[in-house]
Amino acid sequence: MARDIFHDAVRRALEKQNWTITADPLGVKFGDINFQVDLAAERILAADRGDEKIAVEIKSFLSPSAITDFYAALGQFLSYRLALSNAEPERTLYLAVPLDTYESFFQLAFPHAAIEQYQLKLAVYDSAEEVITTWIS
Repeated sequence: MARDIFHDAVRRALEKQNWTITADPLGVKFGDINFQVDLAAERILAADRGDEKIAVEIKSFLSPSAITDFYAALGQFLSYRLALSNAEPERTLYLAVPLDTYESFFQLAFPHAAIEQYQLKLAVYDSAEEVITTWIS
């Protein structure tokens, strides 16, 4: 499985926010299908809240057609979320998208409506600075 061009930048961005990478990639099995989500991470919260577990699917949106990239990302996200709900229901799935794509394409009516309709959780990243700029839950 080929890694996204920004895989390492997103990994470092998560580590900067005190996430511990626990799998790279995270293998998830649903029946006879094996999935590989790009990253799994955890971090300790306040003593009374335990820990937080996430999975992150990283997308670059570098092809000439943002809508085609979005179709693929949405299908992958929904499939991974279903598999995770069965295998690791305590883990929250995020779709990592580049800041420039979020500020342009993701503000259009269709992607915005799809995010709401399908309850996508986003981690918006700046690949040059290697930071997560926004978490959208």
